Amino acid sequence: QVQLVESGGGLVQAGGSLRLSCSASVRMSSFITMGWYRQVPGMQRELVASIRSSSGRTNVINYADSVKGRFTISRDNALNTVYLQMNSLKPEDTAVYYCNAGRLTPGPPYWGQGTQVTVSS
Repeated sequence: QVQLVESGGGLVQAGGSLRLSCSASVRMSSFITMGWYRQVPGMQRELVASIRSSSGRTNVINYADSVKGRFTISRDNALNTVYLQMNSLKPEDTAVYYCNAGRLTPGPPYWGQGTQVTVSS
């Protein structure tokens, strides 16, 4: 059974930094994409950043406009881990952050349990 386990959330002041980690129980080559989403109560879950391999070496990366220039997604295939480095955090970044992995075969994506990020003003 595939498991995604997030860590690294917490409370930070505005302008601070956090690094989220998502460790997969299987090799990341099992997934077509990996990414981070976030959700606040009463709102839809939104994509923060995603990463996928292209041509075996190049990573194709996408960011939400609201985090461009502040957040960086990366992956370590040897550790089966995806990271989200979050700098210059703002109170509006407060949310539960979820790790996501898209399947190579048809079916719904895998989700982690979520990690809370709270940015105080």
